[in-house]
Amino acid sequence: MDFSYAPHVLDIARRVRQFVDTEVLPVEKAALAADELTQEMLQALRQKARAAGLWAPTMPTSLGGLGLTLEEWPPVLEAAGRSLLGPLALHCAAPDEGNMHLLHMFANEAQQERYLKPLVAGEIFSGFSMTEPPPGAGSDPTMLQTSAARDGDEWVINGHKWWTSNGEVASFLIIMARTNPAVPAHKGSTLFLAPADAPGIDIVRDVPLMTHDFGGHSEIHYRDLRLPDSAILGKEGDGFALTQARLGPARLTHCMRWTGIAQRALEIATDYATRRQAFGKTLAEQEAVQWMLADSATELHAGRLLVQHCAWLLSKGEQARQESSMCKVFVAEAVNKVIDRAIQICGGLGVSRDLPLSQWYAAARAFRIYDGASEVHRMVIARQVVKQFGHQAR
Repeated sequence: MDFSYAPHVLDIARRVRQFVDTEVLPVEKAALAADELTQEMLQALRQKARAAGLWAPTMPTSLGGLGLTLEEWPPVLEAAGRSLLGPLALHCAAPDEGNMHLLHMFANEAQQERYLKPLVAGEIFSGFSMTEPPPGAGSDPTMLQTSAARDGDEWVINGHKWWTSNGEVASFLIIMARTNPAVPAHKGSTLFLAPADAPGIDIVRDVPLMTHDFGGHSEIHYRDLRLPDSAILGKEGDGFALTQARLGPARLTHCMRWTGIAQRALEIATDYATRRQAFGKTLAEQEAVQWMLADSATELHAGRLLVQHCAWLLSKGEQARQESSMCKVFVAEAVNKVIDRAIQICGGLGVSRDLPLSQWYAAARAFRIYDGASEVHRMVIARQVVKQFGHQAR
């Protein structure tokens, strides 16, 4: 296996790293102090990203992106992810990145003109509306409650969603609803494209979160929302298949971006450990601290290899469900541990807001839940293990 990246990919990653260090980090400091990223701050960064030739790295050149393949994304998105604002500035942040990928694969020409092209251009934002409060779909998407009933040449959608990321700023929503209650949800659900200001869409609130994310995570009621047949993304009944096609790469891009934050947390902790004296020597000379640094570096390296392998499988056209689950659960938990160790090493400074570690710690906690909770991914992995080795064990 060749683990190297092409020179042009490494050059883009280097330029992204430089852009994040020189342009994004000063804005990050101001946004963390104010606990808010304004539209003005973001758009100024986006203009600089376009001028630097770093816009939309995961999108094809025909749409104005950098045209990188899935196998080429990891070092670039990791460099962008060194700040929570980096992916937003370069236009490779969730949920827009995953939605762009989904629309590029399945939207028809009219839908691409109306939704995909302005989204890639950064003129609008988007939301993916699938998760529901109890008793609806959460970690088990087959519990989907939102319905879409045909009425002539229209569909009438009713349901209750929450955690629709970007809900505060989205110009359009991708809505998952049951269109055929007579069959299981994974065969009778459909994705719809809807303007966010359409009658029948009631954005109730921004769900309070441990930290404030740009765009918010909205709770939404759909009350007799009427959409034409042309609003269907892909084909009727293919909602689950399309969602799986979106989630595979989307899980990986989350892992790539969060690896950037975790790597920066390790660097902050290491720098502090080499300067801070305690008990007659630096923290970096204390064995307990050395073990923490070693474990963090090892877990980050292992996570990168998992990401790289899974990206390779997906690029070959494989579903890689087990591998993507392994990658998601391992990297999500590793990121949490790396940031936690960094806070521990930095002590009082680590829990203060003089460093960004405590805010990253709060933000990273959700990574073990969204795009599939760790327990769900372990269930997927275990099922494959039992299927492969169960009969041999008897």
